[in-house]
Amino acid sequence: MRLSEMKEKEVINMNNCKKLGYVTDLEIDICNGCIKEIILPGKRSICKLFSNDSEIHIRFCQIKQIGPDVILVDLDK
Repeated sequence: MRLSEMKEKEVINMNNCKKLGYVTDLEIDICNGCIKEIILPGKRSICKLFSNDSEIHIRFCQIKQIGPDVILVDLDK
């Protein structure tokens, strides 16, 4: 699967059914070429309108299912 395909899928936390957003980036382990994390944009507040500090990092092991439209993740938040 390509990053461009992952970016089209909405990420949903399967524990509370909350929509988390869409994948914006990946973190790759350069030693073995495996995906370590997917990165989603965090929620922005008015004070942090121009800040890019809040990102959601989801470890690849937390991904439970990749479907045609969504990615289900298991977050304990």
